[in-house]
Amino acid sequence: MRQQNLSKMSKQLIKVFVYGTLKQGEPNHHWISSPKNGLARFVNNGTTSVKFPLVIGTRYNIPFLLNKPGEGHNVQGEIYEIDEQMLGNLDILEDYPRYYDREIQAIITDQNDTVECWLYLIRNYPEKLLSKPHLNSYHNTPKQPYSERSARDPNIIARDDLSY
Repeated sequence: MRQQNLSKMSKQLIKVFVYGTLKQGEPNHHWISSPKNGLARFVNNGTTSVKFPLVIGTRYNIPFLLNKPGEGHNVQGEIYEIDEQMLGNLDILEDYPRYYDREIQAIITDQNDTVECWLYLIRNYPEKLLSKPHLNSYHNTPKQPYSERSARDPNIIARDDLSY
């Protein structure tokens, strides 16, 4: 009976790939690790099977995965199994669908398995973002710290690199 419940529960979980501030040790990891936001369980490290441009979009160290498949690098990140409640909270964090979009992408695990995961990306962006350095992995640094307030303030972002 207990095995059936666990099996039923695991079928209801959704896989998501995080590549930026939600990763372990990064400034927004508390969103995905807090039980009040829903269930999240680390599955594995992974890398996108398709290359994407991962750039720091503003001076506030905000990572953006740009919807330009085939450009950039295979991006490194983490795979989590999450429930619907956590997905809803991640949608709030990422301001989906107004700001970020999300789609299913194939992610290659450290064991070379392929896993289908949701990931967040930006479809509409100024072309000048493509000229920024393309990263294969995001890390917050003291030299260029992430700013939560700035990430949530559209006036700051509009004045910064994302202005159209």
